[in-house]
Amino acid sequence: MGGAMEGKRGLIMGVANDRSIAWGIARAMHAAGAELAFTYQGEAFGKRLEPLAASVGSDLLMDADVSDDASLDAAFETLAARWPTIDFVVHAIAYSDKSELTGRFINTSRANFRTSLEISAYSFIDVARRAHPLMKENGGTLLTLTYQGANRVTPYYNVMGVAKAALESATRYLANDLGQDGIRVNAISPGPMKTLAGAAIGGARKTYKHTDQNAPLGGNATLEAVGGTAVYLASDAGACTTGEILRVDGGYHILGMPQADNI
Repeated sequence: MGGAMEGKRGLIMGVANDRSIAWGIARAMHAAGAELAFTYQGEAFGKRLEPLAASVGSDLLMDADVSDDASLDAAFETLAARWPTIDFVVHAIAYSDKSELTGRFINTSRANFRTSLEISAYSFIDVARRAHPLMKENGGTLLTLTYQGANRVTPYYNVMGVAKAALESATRYLANDLGQDGIRVNAISPGPMKTLAGAAIGGARKTYKHTDQNAPLGGNATLEAVGGTAVYLASDAGACTTGEILRVDGGYHILGMPQADNI
């Protein structure tokens, strides 16, 4: 989809390293012609992000903590000072206490439930509210990332499944609310991927291997496939797509049980 994003510019939130899904999206957006800005949280992630951002021609990097209103306000003020309008935001932010992504769901603590929902789901609404003034004249696209654990029980995904279910619902409500301003809101749902975030979930290797062996297309999603889907959604080709949860999982979600050879 070379050239599909020419003349468009937007914000990528949540790049942790070069294996992040957010980075796969950023790379695809850049290849399609988009100008990019990035947020990161904390000095350590900022140092990791700097060379990656430079490789796609970006020098607009902002420290942003989505649990801190002042921090998020400052990031969007910096963004608006450089770019009075933007065309897309990619929200690739989620968090839960790693110790609660093993064991039993019933042991979810009140504190971690609150934190998981706030950072993984509410932050998308909060970001949308700040992006809205930069998009309302010309329209735009808001994208987030979800996972099949929002709809089907996945071992050890626990409270993150609840958080992602809330995120998917928020995607639909935002799509309806912002459609009148020409803003499209969608979520991409890849299968399990070998990322820093994915590694925090108990049994991640087994889950990755299981889906790799059973997905109808014979493998898990790649960064390139997820990136290409994001380009479609944010480009003019996706002009009539909103409120959707697009699965990029090799077809795994259609299965009722493992393939015959793996039963």
